[in-house]
Amino acid sequence: MKIIACIKQVPDSEAKVKAEDGRVNWGDAPLVINPFDEYAVEAALQQKEANSGSAVTALCVGPESAKEALKHALAMGADEAILVSDPALESLDTAGAAKVLAAAIQKIGGADMVIFGRQTLDNGAGLTPAQTARVLHFPMLGLAGSIKVEGGSVMVERVIEEGKQTVSAKLPAVLSVVQSIGEPRYPSFMVIRKASKANIPVWALSDLGLAAPSPVVLRRELINPPVAQTSIEIISGETPEAIAETLVEKILAEKVL
Repeated sequence: MKIIACIKQVPDSEAKVKAEDGRVNWGDAPLVINPFDEYAVEAALQQKEANSGSAVTALCVGPESAKEALKHALAMGADEAILVSDPALESLDTAGAAKVLAAAIQKIGGADMVIFGRQTLDNGAGLTPAQTARVLHFPMLGLAGSIKVEGGSVMVERVIEEGKQTVSAKLPAVLSVVQSIGEPRYPSFMVIRKASKANIPVWALSDLGLAAPSPVVLRRELINPPVAQTSIEIISGETPEAIAETLVEKILAEKVL
């Protein structure tokens, strides 16, 4: 079985967001593999172990620096890694990313199972898995907490707000997984060193037979809440009864009651 784990490189979750000129800026935060995508790699490796003869490919769309995120996936146990990088992909929305990922998957030779994390840490839309499934014409099984392959079909237990839901589909299929799939394995130091020396192929848009997508302006702006206008009035009177009567009149005048 051919399994592809789609990952992304994002700013470290421990990074402090900066506000500059009304815009959100990650500053010089270190870049890491998207934490949710570690679960996607873990799920892919679990299926590799459960189905003999399977292989896992880690696939990423991003800048040259994203090789480090792919090396993390290799250290976890992925068999190979591929990076799609092109200057024309600098501003890419989820629909554009889905088209690029689908083209890369087809160039790889297709897949029996494509696995995503539930969302990315930077944008968090969670739309790319379903959009990729649509481009590939694969069924989509989202929010999987467990996966079982049997007889050319895949069955997953979805973790949703109402509880759990069991659904199945014929392979090939696209899945997104949640944390209950299992904690991502931590690679040993020697495996990390070996993965750090891996030669990761880089594909441009021309290698995929794709034209440059229309530029998309992604804006992250800070919206300042309106300043609350408050005023205080101290009611005085000769007796408590007089103060209460004045207070009632003001409440009625303001139509509070």
